[in-house]
Amino acid sequence: MRLTVLPTADLGRDGLRALRALLDAAFPADADGSGGFDDASFDHALGGVHVLAGPLHDPVGHAAVVGRRLLHDGVALRTGYVEAVAVRPGSQGGGLGGLLMAEVDRIVRGGYRLGALGAAARAARLYRRHGWEPWSGPLAALTPDGVVDTPDERGAVHVLPVDAPLDPARALVCDWRDGELW
Repeated sequence: MRLTVLPTADLGRDGLRALRALLDAAFPADADGSGGFDDASFDHALGGVHVLAGPLHDPVGHAAVVGRRLLHDGVALRTGYVEAVAVRPGSQGGGLGGLLMAEVDRIVRGGYRLGALGAAARAARLYRRHGWEPWSGPLAALTPDGVVDTPDERGAVHVLPVDAPLDPARALVCDWRDGELW
């Protein structure tokens, strides 16, 4: 399947609506209304570049790479943060996620010092197959109240080292944002 890479600005209103519909279908809410793909998560996926499979008005797969700064050992690392990796239900399991991640890897390796993402348990195997490693060190977030440890994210945050030296004895600290920090 052909992949298209484009910035958020080139999606247009119809493309944004189609992207949101794909993400809502790929991440449905639980029976009690919890979970699902919320507005903050959608906002996290915007502002960078999108890798789309299928037509812009009806995508079958998607992944976004957005710029973030992660602090590590006193250095603010230019990080390609991966968001909203999704394949339409009914098309899952056919290798499309791997195609999306291969293009994401190219983007991250070509423009960032580090790649990072927060992985749901069911998707972690896909990321590991592409060389992403679970971060084994401490995690924290730079919040309005200062640096706060985020130990509940241990095992879910994956990194793709490009040229940044990483020491798992030192914390990896994400910048502040609404919703899920990682």
